[in-house]
Amino acid sequence: MKRLHAMECVTLLPIVLGLTQFWLCLSISPKVHHLRDANRKYQSPHRVKRGWVWKQFFVFEELEVTQRVYVGQLKSDADKQDGSYKYVLTGDGAGELFTIDEHTGDIHVIKKLDREEKASYTLRAQAINRYTNLPMEPESEFIIKVQDINDNAPQFLQGPYTASVPEMSAEGTSVIQVTATDLDDSNYGNNARLIYSLLNGQPYFSVEPKTGIIRVSSQTDREAQEQYYVIIQAKDMVGQMGGLSATATVTINLSDINDNGPKFQQKLYHLSVLESAPLGSYVGRIMADDSDIGENAEMKYIFEEGDGLNYFDIVTDNSTQEGIITLKKAVNYESKRKYNVRVKAINRHTDERYPFEDIATVKISVDDADEPPFFIAPEYMMEIREGAIPGSYVGAVSARDQDNANSPIRYSIVRSRHSQRVFSIDALNGTISVAKPLDREIAAWHNITVRATEAKNMAQFAEVMVYVGVVDVNDHAPEFARRYDTYVCENAKMGQVIQTISAVDKDEPVEGHRFYFKDVAEARNNSNFTIRDNKDNTASVLTHRDGFSYNEQHTFFLLVVIMDNGNPPLSSTSTLTISVCHCDADGNEQSCHRGTSFFSVGFNNGVLVAVLGCLFMLIVLVLLALAVRQRRKLSQFAEKGEGFRENIVRYDDEGGGEEDTEAFDIAELRTHPVMRTQKKRRQITTEIQSLYRMSLRLGPDSDVFREFIKEKLHEANTDPCAPPFDCLHMYAYEGAGSSAGSLSSLESFHSDLNLTHDDIAMWGPRFSELAAMFRPKETQETQAKNM
Repeated sequence: MKRLHAMECVTLLPIVLGLTQFWLCLSISPKVHHLRDANRKYQSPHRVKRGWVWKQFFVFEELEVTQRVYVGQLKSDADKQDGSYKYVLTGDGAGELFTIDEHTGDIHVIKKLDREEKASYTLRAQAINRYTNLPMEPESEFIIKVQDINDNAPQFLQGPYTASVPEMSAEGTSVIQVTATDLDDSNYGNNARLIYSLLNGQPYFSVEPKTGIIRVSSQTDREAQEQYYVIIQAKDMVGQMGGLSATATVTINLSDINDNGPKFQQKLYHLSVLESAPLGSYVGRIMADDSDIGENAEMKYIFEEGDGLNYFDIVTDNSTQEGIITLKKAVNYESKRKYNVRVKAINRHTDERYPFEDIATVKISVDDADEPPFFIAPEYMMEIREGAIPGSYVGAVSARDQDNANSPIRYSIVRSRHSQRVFSIDALNGTISVAKPLDREIAAWHNITVRATEAKNMAQFAEVMVYVGVVDVNDHAPEFARRYDTYVCENAKMGQVIQTISAVDKDEPVEGHRFYFKDVAEARNNSNFTIRDNKDNTASVLTHRDGFSYNEQHTFFLLVVIMDNGNPPLSSTSTLTISVCHCDADGNEQSCHRGTSFFSVGFNNGVLVAVLGCLFMLIVLVLLALAVRQRRKLSQFAEKGEGFRENIVRYDDEGGGEEDTEAFDIAELRTHPVMRTQKKRRQITTEIQSLYRMSLRLGPDSDVFREFIKEKLHEANTDPCAPPFDCLHMYAYEGAGSSAGSLSSLESFHSDLNLTHDDIAMWGPRFSELAAMFRPKETQETQAKNM
């Protein structure tokens, strides 16, 4: 084996990776002799060992690579430097990050590396014969490590921090530990070695440089400052110059300890109470302050001495920590008018290190007043069984007048405008009774207000709440819990469970519900199904035979009797509808006849008969009403015939015929005509024409009517908005539909004045007056003179 020079071993740090075999190099014709010699050596029983040599196997991260950076050299000790060796590099980053000179074995990095992304790269080197491409050495694996630099600052990943420590804690008490992390290599140099320091929080807190534990360094008082903001700095490079740093804020709250005692706001309190105040009445409040918070500030007040100890009591209001003084025994203005008591305030939760208390004096004056009556109890609780008949006794309230024990009291129930009269009260003795039957299922509780009023002074009254609970009575039978959609497969076997049923009850028994299920005794022997009580308020429906046929019967009805455990017990009979279905092999329905039945919703037989009876009676009543109405229509106005019309309009003059239902308004006829601007009519092919005729003798205003009708005729002929068909309003003329026939040919008076008196006279005596209108003018003047 070839030996390396000592200087080369020291400077290049060679590492022998393994034994190598000598491969004969095939070359072109000038190299044939070398190939033969190599073959003879290869076939020799004594093999020659070869080895790899390289100089460097690490590179610094974050190098700005503007051109190739030399990393190291890979070289085989068998390389004669004759150009026959070719070096090839494979593995992590080969070709992308690292390149190798195939002649010299020099390795270069061509891109910037980041140790935090990848700390080392494993590569493989291969020496092959340039001419034959055969390996000259076994493949060798080596590692290029990325050398760390301080390019990452510390980080507090768990911040911001919050901690709590009791006030007055001893120095050195641990508060919290903060930890920072550094992504740099902790195994190389000082890049990831951190030092902690305190930037803000002195002199009350300190931090251990290496561990980051924050400790109390001076005594703290929550009452002076409750919260502190401590800033911790973590710096790498062991705090040396050039190191990177980060900060974190730690919020430290001081928890309270009972280091402060109660202090009364004043040493002397003046209170007053009416002599008519009922027992337990509020007298006044006193207050002691405590700088602590939470349970450390909870107070307890005690009467120590004084002549009012037997008459007054004091309790603590837990929400405000005030002392509430109440009346314990009745006072009388005429017998004693002032009382004195001494009150001590102490903490409810005492601390042996801080035994605090404070004392104050309370003076209570008794005021004289005309007191209203007061009830013996602050409220009343009563009970009554549901269904109790009106007049049943419920309970009694009692009130009295302190000014005069013999003063009569009158009782009444305060009712709102919309409240129902459910209870009544005896005005003299306060006895409450039922005014109407009660139903617990509608209302389980009734809250009423009873008023007591002095009979001699109606302005003095008091009120009290009375709560009446309705005691349940077993008055509702159980029924199905829901509507069941039950089916049985045609291939069902005997004893197979096809449905599990349960029940509900509107009642609420004291011992809880207990339901019992069974089938009807009459149908038990012939039933296709049976009921099995599971004794857990459920029952199972089982088949009573094998096989069912959809074609024979597609629906069955099973009567189920459900009984409760009330006193007395009640039961109901419900019907379960069971459909026969075609099922698959797993018992899943495929096709069914879903029969809808009244029974399936839980109606018993009595209810069903009542419902059907009501429907039948309703149908009969409707039919009778229709028959009577039809008879009345046939009998009323029977003599009128088919031509009779219901809307009859009566006229006092000769108007239109049976089809004329619009009478003219005499006031409208006296008005001036409305003048319209004449416009050219659009697509009107039929000219509206009218025959100008005189009406019956209309009295002194007949000239006015004639002028009016002339104007209306002119408007009808010239109005561009008139419809292109004959629809004229008839004024004082025979209209269409008259039994005498129409007297109008709808021709304009400009074109149909050819009618003469003789023509009209031929129509008969009924038209004699109309014929007179067409009599020659000379004849008319002669007749007028003769008259």
